[in-house]
Amino acid sequence: MKGYMTIDDIPVEIHDERNMLELIRKAGIELPTFCYYTELSIHGACRMCLVENEKGGLEAACSEPPKPGHKIRTNTARLRKYRKNILELLLSNHNRDCTICNKNGECRLQSIANKFGIKNIRYINTSYTPEPDESSASISIDRSKCILCGDCIRVCNEIQNVGAIDFAFRGSHMKVATAFGVPMADSPCVGCGQCAAICPTGAISVKNSLEAVWTDLLDKTTEVTVQIAPAVRVGIGKHLGFEDGKNAMGLIVAALRRMGFAKVFDTTLGADLTVQEESREFLEYVSKPHDLPLFTSCCPAWINYVEKRHPDLFPHVSSCKSPMQMFGALVKEYYKDNGKRHVHVAIMPCTAKKYEAVRPQFAKDGKPVVDHVLSTQGLIHMIEQSGTRFDTLEPEAVDNPFGIVSGAGVIFGVTGGVTEAVLRALSEDASNAALLATSMAGERGMEGLKEFEVEHKGETVRVAVVSGLGNAGRLVDDIKSGKKSFDFVEVMACPGGCVCGASQPYAPPDVKEIRGKGLYSIDKLMSCKRSGDNPILEDLNEGILKGREHELLHVSYVSDGKHGA
Repeated sequence: MKGYMTIDDIPVEIHDERNMLELIRKAGIELPTFCYYTELSIHGACRMCLVENEKGGLEAACSEPPKPGHKIRTNTARLRKYRKNILELLLSNHNRDCTICNKNGECRLQSIANKFGIKNIRYINTSYTPEPDESSASISIDRSKCILCGDCIRVCNEIQNVGAIDFAFRGSHMKVATAFGVPMADSPCVGCGQCAAICPTGAISVKNSLEAVWTDLLDKTTEVTVQIAPAVRVGIGKHLGFEDGKNAMGLIVAALRRMGFAKVFDTTLGADLTVQEESREFLEYVSKPHDLPLFTSCCPAWINYVEKRHPDLFPHVSSCKSPMQMFGALVKEYYKDNGKRHVHVAIMPCTAKKYEAVRPQFAKDGKPVVDHVLSTQGLIHMIEQSGTRFDTLEPEAVDNPFGIVSGAGVIFGVTGGVTEAVLRALSEDASNAALLATSMAGERGMEGLKEFEVEHKGETVRVAVVSGLGNAGRLVDDIKSGKKSFDFVEVMACPGGCVCGASQPYAPPDVKEIRGKGLYSIDKLMSCKRSGDNPILEDLNEGILKGREHELLHVSYVSDGKHGA
């Protein structure tokens, strides 16, 4: 304990709070903010968190440390006047076509303006004329809705180390832009979408595929199948009346069937295939002399990052397709002679999957194997548009012939899950004790970088698990410089893994942990714990995949330096 502060006449103990805002929220008072996130540096741009001290001075709660004996008020007449004025000024420079905005109903500016009862704006509207940048396959940009909070810039630079955007110009001409104003697709952007996840308005949003999916669903001549990624089942609940981290898979399946999907599948089978192929590849890789580790290839934003920043790493990146693409290739092969037009949809927690789906490397006969990628948020909107009441549904199982999956495939959605699944596959001991030992090897947890060693057939295997591209970039630099050495490195672009993907509803740090635990809880209830024990894999290896494993399950990336995320 480091003393007390008095907040609205309430004494509040100071412990390890970094600033007054954290202490105020600990006291149960929710000050409005646009530019404050615990994971990012202090920016102090929006001024919504101003508080008044006992001398009448105003202080920004986000940037001022707690002071023992200090007395402040958070809701005086003066503060309310200031906050309303700030909101009016923001709205006077904002495109207010709220009803047709992608963030309508989820926009923080809209929400806070409603809370403060903003009905009239005294200032002339000086917002940009809408000129959306739709060049990216992953995200949409509309600067007319930007409030210059800088959240997107800080997450792109500080967390992801991509540096695709920054502030350009000064004063009333200031805007968020790419270098030299090039389209987003031509910038260093890798499509991770973390900027869209953190944007408080509709200035940056996830690309919407909803209408295209509805069009195909309502076409009587088309058979539409769908796959659901592991992370989606623990990221959708809160927006549909359930707690975060709850396994909503059975209800998602039931809802999708009601909406007209012919077959509903689980991408977890694609993860099981990835484990099978990546385990084989790893054993072959480490049997030969190697200066650099084998890097995983499941994350498309990581692949884009390698392509743009470290193309020399490609010989050391697994040739395995992502689970989405493996499963897409499998489904397209299975349905190729069904006599009807076939469309395959993937519901993903990841914005970069939208670009991955249209990459030429994954096309078959010039057409993508995954026709549409729908975000978790898109699925939520689809359920709402259909009028389906989640609370009235009974859980249903996914369809055959791909209906059996393993717990190892399910945990792919959290950082460390790919590594644990591979370690399970490499272990000759399938006992519960061996599985428990594997889970305690060092891969679990939400830390951005985990390093550990495991034994395999008398040999020491050095492993790193990294999430967040900033952490990945620093690790790659250490590996290239010789400071660190590994045999296997798992990389996920989004901090915490796919459970925190930008296509999911936004997850603060505590919710990331809950979603990760949700996937591990599902794994505990699975009778099949290891991918290699999934009986469907044996049938596939002797059927559709026989002699075609490399064609259907592997990929070669060619870096031309021009692709756009």
